[in-house]
This record gives sequence, structure tokens and C-alpha cells, in this order.
Amino acid sequence: MAHLGSGRRRALAVPVGLALTASLAFLPAVTASAAPAADAGVSAAPATGPKLSYVANLTAYGSVKQAKKAIERAGGTVVTAYEQIGVVVAHSENPEFAKELRSQRQLFVSVGATRTAPLSPVQTTEEGSTQQLSAADAAKASAQAGPGEEPLEPNQWDLRTIKADEAHKINDGSQDVTVGVIDTGVDDTHPDLAPNFSREQSANCVGGVADTSEGAWRPYADGSDHGTHVAGTIAAARNGIGISGVAPGVKVAGIKVSEPGTSLFFTEAVVCGFMFAAEKGIEVTNNSYYVDPWLYNCKTDDDQKALVEALGRATKYAEKKGVLHVASAGNSNHDLAGDSIVDDTSPDDATPVPRTIDPSICLDLPTQLPGVVTVSATGDKGLKSYYSSFGLGVVDVAAPGGDKWQTPQTPDANGRVLSTVLGGGYGYKQGTSMAAPHVAGVAALLKSANPWATPAQLQRMMKAQSDKQSCPDKVYDNLGNLIDATTCESKWGQTGYYGYGVVNALNAVK
Repeated sequence: MAHLGSGRRRALAVPVGLALTASLAFLPAVTASAAPAADAGVSAAPATGPKLSYVANLTAYGSVKQAKKAIERAGGTVVTAYEQIGVVVAHSENPEFAKELRSQRQLFVSVGATRTAPLSPVQTTEEGSTQQLSAADAAKASAQAGPGEEPLEPNQWDLRTIKADEAHKINDGSQDVTVGVIDTGVDDTHPDLAPNFSREQSANCVGGVADTSEGAWRPYADGSDHGTHVAGTIAAARNGIGISGVAPGVKVAGIKVSEPGTSLFFTEAVVCGFMFAAEKGIEVTNNSYYVDPWLYNCKTDDDQKALVEALGRATKYAEKKGVLHVASAGNSNHDLAGDSIVDDTSPDDATPVPRTIDPSICLDLPTQLPGVVTVSATGDKGLKSYYSSFGLGVVDVAAPGGDKWQTPQTPDANGRVLSTVLGGGYGYKQGTSMAAPHVAGVAALLKSANPWATPAQLQRMMKAQSDKQSCPDKVYDNLGNLIDATTCESKWGQTGYYGYGVVNALNAVK
């Protein structure tokens, strides 16, 4: 199953991580082509293998028209083409498809399969359960809610940690700012999300082409509440119902990129998500997942190199269009700035093959792409969450992601993050998936107060305004034991656990 940051792409039902996928439809202002028939006289390569999905990245001199012809000759069909960034998504059953295209160096920089298992029918897979808010805990919170607070806000220790409750007295954010939740889908019918939901900026990108038909952005019937939980943390309305988001006055959009059944996030869907956000005028994207099937994508591998290139082009294009990307650091407790990491979960769409990787050349996507804000997770006591990955010079900022061992003095005494879930309810999750939307919400408040600011300027302001943190003496392990924080390093005013510090919503609106 994909990895959500629920934790970050793997929905941490209380495991630690999360990820997901979507469908087809043409992207406005983006050239999206249905698979064309081969030109007369052109013989396609025999279909002798499983059907896989590929991304083909063009050189500066290659054209989409030339690429389509080359793809057809190699036995492929074009799913869509993004002329703005020179990326083509294709399907093929030719086992030599990528090799044949790579040989055409004047046309292609890189070509790679986006998965290791063939395209297949939907299968239902249990991804873990959310801890639901009980009626008793809801009643307890409501009884303690003060004037101006939402009914469940007493349980939102995370808002108080980043001073979002104080920020709301000044500015809730602007309806001119939209945060796109690139995730498993968002339930826009939830009463705490409906007031701020933007249908016009929502879609289902599963498969690589944006489907904007009514409701396409919602979670699958067998799907995850991960994206809905993330959306609530960002922009649940202050409407006297349930909780409050970090930026309850901004809009939120759902861009579904996780596959049904498996909840895996593949490159073609995520590229579509970034391109859709760019063309739809979205200001911030939240990315609480990693791109499947590789936890780390090594630029020394032909296939993985192509995925890094395609996603890098998409994020950079969107950034130039004014989109700031926020992403979770992951739930593996890995040092992303270390000398080596053991990856024993990749590929996650087939049988994993343990490998030792160098994190400087094998990247966690999209969080380690240039320009993307990388977020680690903290708990109520301010310590790095036991599961959160980290890394000096890699992590930019930290935010509350929840930690079951760091118990807050709230009515529910629950150290996880409370937010919206399916069916109009509320539930708890923990993970860097929950930390990233706090940062996306602060970024939205910053953009509301500074509408002229570019993504790079927003990122600089957010880092400068964060509450600086030193390396702690102790940190919790996964069993709840306090151990020496020997893995935290500091330099240049940053730490590996917290980056430039924990984000501060009050500073963002002052």
C-alpha cells in the first residue's frame, strides 16, 4: 500500500506512513492526448510482456510530435503529453520499450517505468484504521470550549503549539488563497470542509489525466480518509462545528492521485497533480505521501532517474506558476542526510528487495526535490515524533504530527492529531502526513497576508518566522522509552530534527 504520511503517505492508522491514486480526463491548458493509432506503414513492436506505465522526458530539441511517433514505433500508446515540461506518459507491453526509446538520445533525456508490476484491475486492500473520536470525548471537549472556540478545539493541542489559535484572532486567511491537497481524495461533503471547498480547482488525476467531473476528487468507496484528514487540518471552517483548521478562511481543493484498492501513488498521477495545480491557480500544495513504488529513487537507475526528472520538471513548472509545495519527510525515522539508509520496502508494488542506498543520490519524492518544503513531525512536548524521518540540511521546518507517547493535557489526553474523516466525523492520526498540512496552512496564512510573495519568498519568510529549536537531550523511541537524542545534529542555525524551527502561525499573520 502506498505510503502516506499519516503519517506521510502510509496512512498511519497508527502505523507510520501513507500514499495513494486516481482516474482520467483532459487537463485544461495542458496538451493531453488519447492514445493515437500508429501511423500507416509503421509497425509496432510485438506485445510480449506485461503492460506497464512509463514517463518519457524529452531533450530541449525533442518535440512531443516526434516523441509520439517514437513511442508508437516502440510498441507504446500515449496517455498524455505535457508540452510545457516535455514529459510524455505512455503505456506499453514491449519489454524493451524503455531501452528502445533511451537509445534515441537526441529525443529523450530519460525514460522509465513508473511501476514494477503490470497495470491491473482494482483490488481491495485494508490500509489500517483511524482512531475515531468517541462521543464521550466529543462531549468532554465541547463542555470545555471557551468563547470563540470550535466545539472540539480544546482537543487541538496542535493548533496551540503553532499559535494558530492566536493567529485566528487577527486573520483566518483569504478566500483568494487555495491549498491543493494532492492525496487520496477529499470528502467535500463534510460539514467542516464544505464551506471552504473549491470544486473548480479539484480533480482525480489517477492514471495521469485530470478528471474534473463532479465528485471525481472524493475518496473511493473502498478508499482512505487520509486526504480528508489532511484537508481538515489545513482549512476546516470556523463555523461552530467540530474543529478549526490552521487557516480556516482559505480554500481547499482535492487532487486525488492514489489508486483504488492499493492506495499507491504513481508518478504519472502525481505529475498530473502538480500540473493541474499550476494551471488552476492553486497557491500551495500539500504532499503527505511518497511516490510509489520506490521509497527512494536512485538517479543511478535508469527507471528511477526518469521518475526524478519527470517529477522535478512538474514541481519546478508549478513553482514558476506561483505554487509553493509542502511535503512530509516520512515516517521511517531515517536520517535523510546520513551516509546510507537501508531500504527494505521497495518496490512496494511487488516483492521488496532490500538495498542500501545513499540518500544524497537516492531521493525521497517529492519531499527531496528542489524548492519543496520538507517537514518533520513533533509531538505535544515539542520533541521529534518517534517515527519522523529527519536530516540536517534536508528538513526545512517542523510541525505537529502527533506522537502517542507525548500525551497532552487536553480533555481527550490523546497525543495524535484530531481532524476531519469520512462520514462527517472526526478522528485521530499521527505521522509526518499530519505535520505537513500544518505547514501548508501556515503558508496559506502567509500568502493571504502577502499576496505578492513568490513561493521562494514564502519559504524564506516561514523559515525566518519559525520558533527556533535546539537539539533535545532525549527523544522517545517507538516503544515509548526516552533515549538519548544522539542522531540530532545542528549547524548554521538549523537542526536535523527541526530544520529552521517549528512553524509559527501567529508570526505569519502579524
